[in-house]
Amino acid sequence: MPYHVQLFKFFTSIYDHIFRIKRAEKITNLWKTSLLLILASALIYGWMAYLGIGSTFLSSSMAYLSSGEYETSKLWFLLGRVVYGASFAAAVLFVPSMIYQLITGIPYQKLIIMQQIVLAVLLLERLIWIPIAIFIGLDWYVSPLSFGVIASYIFEIEWFIYFFGAITLFQLWTIWFQFRFLHAMSENEKRTIWIFIILLHLLGWVLAATISFTDSYMISRWFE
Repeated sequence: MPYHVQLFKFFTSIYDHIFRIKRAEKITNLWKTSLLLILASALIYGWMAYLGIGSTFLSSSMAYLSSGEYETSKLWFLLGRVVYGASFAAAVLFVPSMIYQLITGIPYQKLIIMQQIVLAVLLLERLIWIPIAIFIGLDWYVSPLSFGVIASYIFEIEWFIYFFGAITLFQLWTIWFQFRFLHAMSENEKRTIWIFIILLHLLGWVLAATISFTDSYMISRWFE
């Protein structure tokens, strides 16, 4: 029985779709949906760069750059964010799918469907954060949707604020969803599934915090 990937309809009946995916012998519309999500991610990150989100270092360097150099720097920044958005989406789609396949033995294409839902939720979170960044001026790691706000009152070390800022309500939903999906698709014990999901997310949060901690320095050095 074939299963045709329909991203938005998945959210209307999650358990029914998981059941149908489990029984499916053929998956259709998978790669087209993946490509569209990668394109959407690139556009969202490009739009954020166009709006000036995350480009504080460029504004601070205006006094040291000519008009032409400043515009060129803005263009490179925008292109860099577009590439980052596409790379981020591809990583979310394909890397965890390979890891979970090794752990659970679930077919790779079915795991990509799971990650498509995860990516769609993360992109929705990013879209919600854009007006927060523009109108309230809050960085992603102190978004009201994350635990970074609480961490900023507890820790003085920026890395810990970035780490807890990467943990959001949307991220917690994706953890729950991945558990429901993997538990329904495999015969692994619940404890084993929980452990691997949480470990993988912990690794993601550590990488996000580390990259964010060094990001401003690396980018500013690039444009010096």
